[in-house]
This record gives sequence, C-alpha cells and structure tokens, in this order.
Amino acid sequence: MPDSPAVEVRDLRKVYGQGDGAKAAADGLNLKVPQGTFFGFLGPNGAGKTTTIKMLMGLATPTAGSIRLLGLSMPEQALEIKQQIGLVPDDSLLFDHLTGGEFLEFTGRIYGLDRNTVRERTRELLELFELSNAPRKMISEYSKGMRKRVAMAASLIHRPKLFLMDEPFEGVDAVGARMMKDLLADQVRRGATIFLTSHVLEVVERLCDHIAIINQGKIVAEGSTEDLRGAGSLEDAFVRAVGVERQRDALEWL
Repeated sequence: MPDSPAVEVRDLRKVYGQGDGAKAAADGLNLKVPQGTFFGFLGPNGAGKTTTIKMLMGLATPTAGSIRLLGLSMPEQALEIKQQIGLVPDDSLLFDHLTGGEFLEFTGRIYGLDRNTVRERTRELLELFELSNAPRKMISEYSKGMRKRVAMAASLIHRPKLFLMDEPFEGVDAVGARMMKDLLADQVRRGATIFLTSHVLEVVERLCDHIAIINQGKIVAEGSTEDLRGAGSLEDAFVRAVGVERQRDALEWL
C-alpha cells in the first residue's frame, strides 16, 4: 500500500519469563516509519533493539500489540510481507553448509525469481561484495565481516521495498562498510525504506534521517536526526535520552 507507513507498531510488548521473574524486553512500543525513510533504532546493550527487530522479522512472537509492514498485518499476512522485505538478521541464522553462491541462489528461488535471473544476480552480487574469489568456500568458513556481506547480498537479490537489518556493519572492514552504506543510500533514493539497529552512533548519524532510541524496553526519544542532535552530537543526545551521566572519579587510581 503506497501511502501506508513502511513500519507501524502499536503497544508492542514482548515479555520473557513468568511471575516475579518476568521481564519486558519491549514494553508498549509505538512507532511509525514512513516509506522512503532511513531509520535508525538505537539503544544500549539489553535495551530491546534485537528483540524488537526480531518481532518485525517474524522471528519472535509478540506478547501483545500489533505490527504492520508496508500496510500489511504481521503475522496474518506474513507470506505477502516477506516477499517484499529484505532481511539482514543475526549472522548465526545463515546456512553454514552452503557456499555464498548457493545461499544467494537458494534465497532468490525462495523469493520466486526464475532460475536465470537468480544465477545472473548471484554472479553480480558475489562480484560486488567481493565474495567470488573462493566460490567453493562454505559460509561456516567465512569471517564475521564476510557473513554480513553475504547476508546483505541476499537481502538485495529480489529488490525489496523494506530492509530490516540487525547490526549490518558489525565486523565489516572499512572498505566493505563504505560500499554497503552507499548501496543502502541508493536503495532509499529509489524509494525503499531501511530500518536498522546499530551501536555505532557515527554510522547512524551519517546515514539515518530519523532515529528512535529505546531503553529498558521503552522508546525514550524519537525524531529527525537533526532535531535529536540539536546543537550537540548524536552521542550527547543518546546519553541524555538513556539517562546515563558521565562517570567522574569512578576509579581514583586511574
């Protein structure tokens, strides 16, 4: 649906455990991400970033609340949604006993592309991501950066409208990260939407036009990058939003 938000969540909750030991990793989240947005989802360790994006990806079931992606309801229309989104999940979800090329071909076929198109796009993506030098190398032998590259390549193969990415630049060298950032910026220019989590504030500040900050399962700040940053840096805004004051004289001997 062209006029619908790319991502819309209402009162989204995910609770782990029961009774007194229950913990809300996501606690009543409300988000609306317009299509064509480069959206950064930030938070300290354990804040609920990965839990939230796993729910968007359909990898975790919400305890309560609703999710709509591209105007479609998750999980009721999950199959239709997944045909239009590209995923870069945690790299442990890759198929270790396939080569990079086999993984891309498998992904393309899952998305319904014809065999010739899949082969041609696989060849081009392997070359673009500099993964074609060792065609028989299994993903289990890939470095962390190579695993992120092949995951990114797989997310592009069907030209999706929405990308959901969990720490897509983690472990990627500077050259690879630059190429991936340029690719994502190109996708936004053609009208796609990027929703990514990252702990690297400099990357988010440079790429993202809108940002939400989550802490202890709740959204504590949201807005355009420019508005959140104000007269300072995104790091300053982040520290203020999560309520962490600068530690002075924490160790007298240092």
